[in-house]
Amino acid sequence: MTRQVEFYFDFGSPYSYLAYKELPRVAQRTGAQIAWRPILLGGIFKATGNHSPAEIPAKGRWSRTDTARWSRRYGANLQQNPYFPINTLALMRAATGFQLRDEAAFHRYVDAIFAAMWEQQRNLNDPAEIAAVLAAAGFDPREVLSMIEDPAVKEALKQATEAAVARGVFGAPSFFVGDELFWGNDRLLFVEEALAG
Repeated sequence: MTRQVEFYFDFGSPYSYLAYKELPRVAQRTGAQIAWRPILLGGIFKATGNHSPAEIPAKGRWSRTDTARWSRRYGANLQQNPYFPINTLALMRAATGFQLRDEAAFHRYVDAIFAAMWEQQRNLNDPAEIAAVLAAAGFDPREVLSMIEDPAVKEALKQATEAAVARGVFGAPSFFVGDELFWGNDRLLFVEEALAG
């Protein structure tokens, strides 16, 4: 039986970006499949009383150093986004919509948005900038805008976020192997052990 790791992520989390870069290698080493779980981190924070590290000045400064360390460790190219924090509601709705409609497009979209946010330092608070990123990745921005306004897509993201909270998720990235929760890209060591065990 193929093992599975569920990956709960939000584009606004630099640690989600780091996990996105490393998790495929963990999956390859263990023969596991990744179940992608886009969620709205702001909704998770609101429901659980958690806060972004950016809201705590000392932790925010430390996180910038910490993410740079992890970026080097993973061979990633994380660049601090000067427009952070970014409201990811539309971005996460689009991820949900693509996942519901077209798996290949979903992965292409995830690649494009993570790169724009954490490698290219794009201002994804700006709809025109989002449209430019989408067009460069081969998407029709008008079609994506229509999709994120679809009530079914809105509801799917809402339900996914609520279901994550019900499972105990309080931040991103989070992972499940079976019913066991792991939080943070630095817990991928334990995710790998669980997948290999």
